[in-house]
Amino acid sequence: MELSRHEGQLPRITARYRIETPCDPERAAEAMAGEQSSGTFLKLAGETEALRERHAARVESVTCLKVGTTPSLPGALPGETYTSADVVLSWPLENIGTSLPNLLATVFGNLTELRELSGIRLTDLVMPACFIEALPGPQFSIEGTRRLCGTEQGPLVGTIIKPSVGLTPEETATLVKQLIEGGIDFIKDDELIADPPYSPLSERVPAIMQVINEHAQRTGRKPMYAFNITGDTDEMRHRHDLVRDHGGTCVMASVNWIGLGALAALRRHSQLAIHGHRNGWGVFYRHPQLGISYRAYQALLRLAGADHLHVNGLASKFAEEDASVMDSARACLTPLLEGAERDDRAMPVFSSAQTVHQACPTFQQLQSTDLIYTCGGGIMAHPDGVAAGCRSIRAAWEAASIGVSLEDHAKQEPDLAVALRAFHSPFSG
Repeated sequence: MELSRHEGQLPRITARYRIETPCDPERAAEAMAGEQSSGTFLKLAGETEALRERHAARVESVTCLKVGTTPSLPGALPGETYTSADVVLSWPLENIGTSLPNLLATVFGNLTELRELSGIRLTDLVMPACFIEALPGPQFSIEGTRRLCGTEQGPLVGTIIKPSVGLTPEETATLVKQLIEGGIDFIKDDELIADPPYSPLSERVPAIMQVINEHAQRTGRKPMYAFNITGDTDEMRHRHDLVRDHGGTCVMASVNWIGLGALAALRRHSQLAIHGHRNGWGVFYRHPQLGISYRAYQALLRLAGADHLHVNGLASKFAEEDASVMDSARACLTPLLEGAERDDRAMPVFSSAQTVHQACPTFQQLQSTDLIYTCGGGIMAHPDGVAAGCRSIRAAWEAASIGVSLEDHAKQEPDLAVALRAFHSPFSG
């Protein structure tokens, strides 16, 4: 943990930002600190020196970067130039307690609306050990997920039910049967389907789990299915119990829309792995001068209890750059608290137009197979069927792990050879 430069104080939360301002960056940083702690636009009698000393946010550092002549965002104070700067602020933990929603309200809160800022992005959070230890964190993490899936080594080869919407429970179960017989490790609902009238969970869960449980009884291997239980807190608890009671091992939630508080409540109730889907993440990252970096937000999602977190994928159909994808995955695999007894890592989930082509560069850049590699079309659209699609993805990862080219490995893996012809290049290639 990085310590504040102010010694002898209570534990502190530290937040890092990239800002843009028409003001002097030091003045802008002071405005940020005041807005998010004891200050207001007028001097108040109750804001004593003692109160400020104990509760005020502190400006730890300001590092000026480049200067431009055009503001990135509207609504800021007018200025002739706009300076980018890295700012570090800290708060006493006493202001916040161990509440994740109140942590975000403190470190981000009104900052996006300050007129002193024409750009603001929260880039990182450093939390003291007592804060991290007070929150539940992932229940299963990487090793627990591997144990539930029966996959000790290599990536978890996964897929998403496609088409995303429209399949009945019986049609979904038929597809699941093909996938698990083809050797899949992990299957998930699409984020677009939770509990719709045409495929209610009360019917979808038993239909799918009957197939999975029969397969497990016959083979001793039980692939993981992440059922989308997104809803309000009471709905998610009820849906979790439905999955649990039918022998399921994983539930999924759209974490940006249920919120940190509901995710933490689900974690407290859950006996199953929690698959965190980040759909809507573009709202937070697509403008370089506004939002939250995933490195900061994934830490909060892990503390709230997510066992798996989506990070997009290399050469995907989305706007995120490959370097950002890999930084997100590395962040998920980095312990929040070194040397802790519990494992607070989350398994990164690669998705979005992933095929056999991205396996090698993903492994080369991450240098780990502690991940879930989900392919929708990359498995479902294989010309020889979904089982061949599963085998082709596993063969691509075998090639990556032994350091041979896909083309050479395809000489002894016919399903991979067919996939290389069917999927000519990554989406963005």
